[in-house]
Amino acid sequence: MKLCIDTADIAQIRRIYEFFPVDGVSTNPSILAKTGRAPYEVLKDIRSIIGKDGELFVQATAKKAESMTEEAHRIVRELGEGTLIKIPCTQEGFKAMKMLHGEGIRFIGTAIYTAMQGWLAAKCGAEYVAPYVNRIDNMGFDGIQVAKDIHDAIKGSGYGSGLLAASFKNSQQVLELAVYGVKAVTAAPDIIDGLVKNAAIDAAIDVFTEDFEGLCGKGRTMADI
Repeated sequence: MKLCIDTADIAQIRRIYEFFPVDGVSTNPSILAKTGRAPYEVLKDIRSIIGKDGELFVQATAKKAESMTEEAHRIVRELGEGTLIKIPCTQEGFKAMKMLHGEGIRFIGTAIYTAMQGWLAAKCGAEYVAPYVNRIDNMGFDGIQVAKDIHDAIKGSGYGSGLLAASFKNSQQVLELAVYGVKAVTAAPDIIDGLVKNAAIDAAIDVFTEDFEGLCGKGRTMADI
């Protein structure tokens, strides 16, 4: 399963990339707006961090299919072929997806709240589909189950698409989908930190360090004994 960062915070992206085995960065218009900077300036900074092979997800903002495809051309031209265009799963979005698929431009279906949206995006040729797990929960439904239903529907239909599940409230949700075998998830930095943030882990390491230093001396390690 691929792991992507759901943020446009350059400092956070650098930090997460330093420590975790991540595969790319996902953005949306709201995330970009939080930076207060020109969108392409931020996105080019992200591209410089993740390299030309890292997957970068950038959302089209127009509401009409033809305008979405124009955005897609500009985005790929500016940011490279490793960039996937996020297209909302609406009627106009599906029209845009079919156009982009015919042109060989990589894209992802986004703003997914139902299994049928995800299945239709996959049928349109989306490389990924992005169900909003926590937002679905907040609507009174089971976001994890909807994500699993989309995964099963795509696999059952034999499409090459896969999930890029998004909008998580905790690391357990990420783990549950990893165990289920989804293609990818994108999570905020605090959720990624939570994958290994555990007081029991820290306590165990502290005991190991204390015992070793008691044997070999304060500040000593296996490199200098």
